[in-house]
Amino acid sequence: MKRVKITVLKKHFDKELAREYGADGLTACPMLREGQVFYADYAKPEGLCDEAWKAIYQYVFALAHGADKQVFYYGDWIKTPGIAICSCNDGLRPVIFKLETTDEDAVIDYEPVV
Repeated sequence: MKRVKITVLKKHFDKELAREYGADGLTACPMLREGQVFYADYAKPEGLCDEAWKAIYQYVFALAHGADKQVFYYGDWIKTPGIAICSCNDGLRPVIFKLETTDEDAVIDYEPVV
């Protein structure tokens, strides 16, 4: 199993939808910043939004276990093996992530709960 690099590519904010449906004062995602990098393997990286993790973890685990472009949407989605472009599921202010497999082996660096 390999570590997966998670890079925050873009933060979007749909002003029109936010004006119609969002809470007063809603802004772009306050938890993440463009260019921010996380590394994942067995667990959610510290500091990564829980909701974002729930939206991308299946791609992280697929890449960590050797998936390539042939696995993701039958090869018609991503042209570079070992990479996935995903977003969190916030419809008003989605964050776009680049996930990429590294050559680093995953290591459990915490005590598993039993």
